[in-house]
Amino acid sequence: MPDTGLEPQRLCEADALVEGGAGVRFSVRFGSREIGAFVVRYEGAAHGYLNQCAHVPMELDWQEGQFFDSAGLYLMCATHGATYAPDTGLCVGGPCRGAALAKLRIEERDGAVFWLPESPFFPTGAD
Repeated sequence: MPDTGLEPQRLCEADALVEGGAGVRFSVRFGSREIGAFVVRYEGAAHGYLNQCAHVPMELDWQEGQFFDSAGLYLMCATHGATYAPDTGLCVGGPCRGAALAKLRIEERDGAVFWLPESPFFPTGAD
């Protein structure tokens, strides 16, 4: 990924993200576009994505910051029910099957969570 020369953006305290719980919303800027994004905790790590469903570019959360299904296992689009693996962003069910959320580079250090400003990427089925 190209170096943008931008400093990491502090999003929240690390303990503000609870495993399978509410996420933290923030905005990212790419050129002249400002896009909603979010970060959640899953399997002990923070994961960030653009807040746009891969099926139709609508925000996922059903209430502000609520991205997980009721079991806390999958990210779920409130509009059409698409479900995503929280660690990869890959669509695992619903109308977007085979697509993925746009993943952001997230880092945890010094008790805080940061977004590293660079272009999002779209994961594929292979690691």
